[in-house]
Amino acid sequence: MLGLRARGHRAVLVAHPEGELYRRASEGTDLLPLAPINEVDLATAWRFSRIVRQWSPAIVHAHDPHAVAMAGLALSFAAPTPRPKIVASRRVDFHLQAHAFSQWKYRQVDGFIAASHAIRDILVQDKIPAGRIAVVHDGIDIEKIENRPVIDIHAEYWLPHGVPVIVNVGALVGHKGQKHLIDAMPIVVREVPDAHLVIFGEGDLRAPLERQVKHLGLEKRVLLPGFREDVLSLVKSADLFVMSSVTEGLGSAVLDAMAMRLAVVGTRAGGIPEAVVPGETGELVEPGDAKALAAAMVKLLKNRELRQAYGEAGCARVRDLFGVDRLVEGTLAAYHRFSEG
Repeated sequence: MLGLRARGHRAVLVAHPEGELYRRASEGTDLLPLAPINEVDLATAWRFSRIVRQWSPAIVHAHDPHAVAMAGLALSFAAPTPRPKIVASRRVDFHLQAHAFSQWKYRQVDGFIAASHAIRDILVQDKIPAGRIAVVHDGIDIEKIENRPVIDIHAEYWLPHGVPVIVNVGALVGHKGQKHLIDAMPIVVREVPDAHLVIFGEGDLRAPLERQVKHLGLEKRVLLPGFREDVLSLVKSADLFVMSSVTEGLGSAVLDAMAMRLAVVGTRAGGIPEAVVPGETGELVEPGDAKALAAAMVKLLKNRELRQAYGEAGCARVRDLFGVDRLVEGTLAAYHRFSEG
């Protein structure tokens, strides 16, 4: 939004008034609240149609599946002339749902912006014409990350000074694969006895993961401190970042870690290989392979020079390919392309 406005484009943000996005966005006439109860909330879709008629945008950009439904319903009620194009972002490597309403709402979409080539391939498998898909990788504000203060993760969680700390950031849900990461830790600890793992995030699998940690006798080696708004400052003082996902659209947490000059161990799930280059910025293993994950972590924990080399190369790669400017310019190019279609 800020990038579009800086380039002279009027951009109105419509967001749930109780959501994190709305809370973080600046107030003003270009921030509008909308609170659908579900994706078939006809009353809210009607209110959204009035917003669209008032502003007469060229593009309605829907950033999640519920927003796609709201946009499709709103333009079905009443659309300004010419009708705005609906552009849908797709950031997960899940298949589109096959039920009738899902098929209807995605037929309303004029173009898709996929966060990775892996997501583009999934959309093509779901019968979306390749010409209606643009790949625009996520972008991060590297300078903002570099300017964040560092919080000493050792002091924050009473870890012995100087012990190697591995971090993972993500929702505690099945496709993030933290189960396999915890399964890898007994192997890691045998090879690197003072290694610690900190998993930041919340989710439905917290209790099962805590039981797994206890069952493996890892209570002093694996921490699950929950969600932290200052997580990036904590990650900055870690030694290694691990992304254990079974499926993953791209993995913005990986980009954040690379921008912090951290070496990354990831899986070959989804778009992660588009960010992490094996042998250059990190190591990649097959999803769900705890032994391979452990071996990659041990390799890097035992080699500080290699970690540093990967970290420097990763930061350079993010700066070259995953900056905010590339995200904004890629999004604008997709808007123009779909507007002409």
